[in-house]
Amino acid sequence: MNIRHYFAASVGKTAQWVLKTFFKGGSSYPGKIALELDPKILDHLAKDYEVIVVTGTNGKTLTTALIVKILQQKFDNVLTNPTGANMVQGIVSTFLSAKTKKGQKKFAVLEIDEASLAKVTTYIKPKLFVFTNIFRDQMDRYGEIYTTYQMILDGAAHAPEATILANGDSPIFNSKETPNPRIYYGFDHLPDEEQMAHPNTDGILCPHCQHILHYQMITYANLGKYYCPYCDFKRPELDYRLTHLGQMTNVSSEFTIDQHDYKIEVGGLYNVYNALTAAAVGEHYGLSADQIRHGLGYDEKIFGRQEVIQIGDKKCTLVLVKNPVGLNQVIDTMNLSPEEFSLVCLLNANYADGIDISWIWDGSYENLTKRDIPQVLTGGDRRQDMTFRLQVAGIAEDRITELASLNDVIKKIPELPTENVYILATYTAVLQLRQKLTEQGILKGGN
Repeated sequence: MNIRHYFAASVGKTAQWVLKTFFKGGSSYPGKIALELDPKILDHLAKDYEVIVVTGTNGKTLTTALIVKILQQKFDNVLTNPTGANMVQGIVSTFLSAKTKKGQKKFAVLEIDEASLAKVTTYIKPKLFVFTNIFRDQMDRYGEIYTTYQMILDGAAHAPEATILANGDSPIFNSKETPNPRIYYGFDHLPDEEQMAHPNTDGILCPHCQHILHYQMITYANLGKYYCPYCDFKRPELDYRLTHLGQMTNVSSEFTIDQHDYKIEVGGLYNVYNALTAAAVGEHYGLSADQIRHGLGYDEKIFGRQEVIQIGDKKCTLVLVKNPVGLNQVIDTMNLSPEEFSLVCLLNANYADGIDISWIWDGSYENLTKRDIPQVLTGGDRRQDMTFRLQVAGIAEDRITELASLNDVIKKIPELPTENVYILATYTAVLQLRQKLTEQGILKGGN
């Protein structure tokens, strides 16, 4: 490490210490300072690590957390980036905070924003890329799914010797050749049954001949055992297979991967995919089924991912929603609940959320009417749009209360008629809500 690298790292670590000690925050700012002093600092901070990059539209945060928990069953030095710090400056801050033991294998499991991947891999060379899925998301920022995938491929191209571990059930991940070796995970739990995807589904055109893909099994959206009846395009052979789905509830899931039974303490089929991805990484690095099972079995809720918060006498489950596919999976999971629940919907349209909120019209809010939800609160910057969308979905106007501020929302939650409350919120709304809850002493230290 030359003088410039050393100076940049020292200043960044000092800034990090000051922010954490006196201001209880600052996840990305130290990295920003270090980058301004030395644009190549990341290359030197990460050079001794086995870097695993997790990217894609949905599932990055929980998948990353599960991979970390699994690897920690065998390895002591496993570094990861905190929620929200998945762009370049946040990645630098992550390495600045590292405390490792010399002589032991060091891992860095990094959740990286799709649009930032190529910038990060300019300086660090991952050994493994993990691709979760690609769905329409923040189209004002990412564009169509094919544009997003090209961003990811551009990032992977900077490390052509790195292996790509991709969701084999997603047609887009099999649509282009790459210099990187590829392995796949996916679902193989049902007998073949000829079927087509729902008409309102993206990414179901054959990349070779542009005909509509057929399926022999669909999990959700465009994921499943696909094939083209007009050419040779089909799902690749799976290296890691989920072969059985057991009991599925709104708070847990049981399943079998490569002849081993596992369980996770979060609900939803989409979270089973996250667990399958993490288990595949564990197998890739030679961990035993028992080690993977212990890693998957921890019950530590992740920021905005079925995070449970007690507000008054109400048990509130906070869930981040940001695009139609993710929203629909969340609604399906809520509908598995054996208990009555009230609902809070917080809609913002800041840059980090995506300023285009038209996606709420592609989400199946109509499925909420399968439950007799007694009261709904709407809030956020675009609360009027949220209220109107729910009314169109069939929720009675007299059951919806629109609130101008998050403080009003928090004050109203204890008055809701059910013990259980689901809070669906976009990214900045989650951040703002948690900040308000911390200021009011409901959350301790932002946790």
